[in-house]
Amino acid sequence: MKVLTAVHKKIKDLHPHEAIAPGTGLCAGCGGLEGLRMGLKELGDDFLICNAAGCFTLLSVYPFTPLKGSWLYTTMGGPVPAAQGVRDALDIRMRHKGLEEKENLNVIVVAGDGSSNDMGFGPTSAAIHRGLDFIYFCYDNEAYGNTGFQLSAASPYGSATQTTPSTDVHEAGTEMNKKDLFEIWKAQKPVYLATVSPREPIDLSNKFARAKDLKGPRMFICMSPCPTGWGFDPKEAQQIAKLAVDTGIFPVKEYFEGEMVHTVRPRKRLPVEKFLERQKRFRHLFAPHRQDEVIEQIQSRVDDYWRKYD
Repeated sequence: MKVLTAVHKKIKDLHPHEAIAPGTGLCAGCGGLEGLRMGLKELGDDFLICNAAGCFTLLSVYPFTPLKGSWLYTTMGGPVPAAQGVRDALDIRMRHKGLEEKENLNVIVVAGDGSSNDMGFGPTSAAIHRGLDFIYFCYDNEAYGNTGFQLSAASPYGSATQTTPSTDVHEAGTEMNKKDLFEIWKAQKPVYLATVSPREPIDLSNKFARAKDLKGPRMFICMSPCPTGWGFDPKEAQQIAKLAVDTGIFPVKEYFEGEMVHTVRPRKRLPVEKFLERQKRFRHLFAPHRQDEVIEQIQSRVDDYWRKYD
């Protein structure tokens, strides 16, 4: 089992640098924003973000930006092709036009789970296959959040969305299981792949620090609690993210040089309902009557996953 060296061991070791200024147009309590903020602290200011249309569209709106680096807004399916163009242009300038090394930017794609699992999936797969030198950050809030919180391929079984509400015919709400984007990307053997949570800042920061010095496709899937879509008070965002890890619903892991390892393991996994009951999107599983069959199925899927690694 490959264990990578930790750059940070304590909270006080984390980089004090900030690449995102406060006061953005995103929702209070957004887990994805916290994840990106902490990741960029490790990458520094020399970056260009290609952003897929989505929640983070509001992060940088002309003529204002909170970012130290550059921002390129694209269609929902277009951030990776844009990243390819930027990376190619930088490489050509570096090779033939004498561009200084300090201008060799980190090219970063920032996209939601809708773009990552659906419309932008094909170009991303092709980029991994080509070995494109870029960082991909997926903020996974498990729905199409910016247009009203509709079903995406990342919406978990048993959740309610605007297009899959709980009804008399479909009591569970969403009846499909969440696509396993980690395993799909892992099958293509990127240079580095990890899941991260804003509630695990040391783990998250170490992973970005490791990825910074690598070359090739480096992929991150960030657990992104969404107060507006999931239905909880913004001040509870960190607690919701913690429960996602402590119940085992969101495994925190990394894949590097052909090996996968869990970098954060819950000491004792909590029942999944501890995570579910705090969110409006799962309220129908508990009232007006408790849907034990659905809750047990969610628990069973989590247990089956961890049984392979216990």
